Amino acid sequence: MFDQIVGNERARDVLRRMLEQRRVPGAIIFAGEEGVGKMLFAVELAKALNCRTPRGIEACDTCSACLRIPRFAPPPTNKDDFGKHISWSEHKDVALVRLEKAVITVTQAREVERECNYRPQEGSARIFIIEEADKLNDSSGNALLKTLEEVSPTAHLILITARPASLLPTIRSRCQFIRFAPLTASEIEAYLVKHKQRAGAEARLAAQLAQGRLGRALSLNLDEYRQQRDAMLVVLEALAARPDRVQLLRAAEDLSDAKRKDDYEPSLDALELLIHDAWRLALNPQAEIVNEDIRDRLMRLSGGVTNRRFTAWLARIENLRAQLAVNVNRRIATDALLLSMAAVPA
Repeated sequence: MFDQIVGNERARDVLRRMLEQRRVPGAIIFAGEEGVGKMLFAVELAKALNCRTPRGIEACDTCSACLRIPRFAPPPTNKDDFGKHISWSEHKDVALVRLEKAVITVTQAREVERECNYRPQEGSARIFIIEEADKLNDSSGNALLKTLEEVSPTAHLILITARPASLLPTIRSRCQFIRFAPLTASEIEAYLVKHKQRAGAEARLAAQLAQGRLGRALSLNLDEYRQQRDAMLVVLEALAARPDRVQLLRAAEDLSDAKRKDDYEPSLDALELLIHDAWRLALNPQAEIVNEDIRDRLMRLSGGVTNRRFTAWLARIENLRAQLAVNVNRRIATDALLLSMAAVPA
């Protein structure tokens, strides 16, 4: 049932109205950031359309159809099979198109077109969920167009994307949009506590770090985040005091260590969050911050930092991110970043 999915009341209401009026479109785009529940809503819609013992307009979640629909076949293990098939759930009227190569392939698009022409095998409707639909290229997108123009009355295509503008205009024009918003931190925290994923301070921290994405909150490794944050907090404290360039260069060396390359961008994220938190506290000591558990240390360092320095620090980090997009030498760029941040006048 839709009530079991946290957040996005507006999208929930739109889907319920469609079901009540029995006017679920043949082609729908679920658009919104990663991790906000689009896939959960798509599966729930598939269940509602195929449930054997529905509760009003919604799925019962207990019949054999409801139990089998979310169980999709795993991706292929043989690379030669990537992009050649769609994945069926245990319910033979619900399929998932996964991104197995750099793009969704023409082969996958044509298989969807072919399968849409068949009548449901055991339910009332055939559902085709296309993950990362923005990865349809011109060829596969055009192959799907005919299906979107003439969808069978018993078939529904749900295109899931975080980048709807990347879809072909001809695809966008043939689908009805349902937009999904980021969740609030309180919604995410309540979900984590209710489902015993995290509790107390850990739930609050994960909810704040998730930035509206429940999927991110569930996958976060808080121990790793704290290690990255602690290293960046030392850097920020050094910048806020009288900058010690030797200490900053050592920190730059650690940050750009090739052995920990996967920590590099998350560490930059942590540094940006710390700067934002310290800036909020400089403006209002009672402000809500992400890193509540280190409020005292952030309060101490924020007192001597001007708005101008906070602004300049964030601008320099964003400038580094732009350089990383063109494969700049990380070690040299990180040295330059921390030294330039230290050089910002008070």
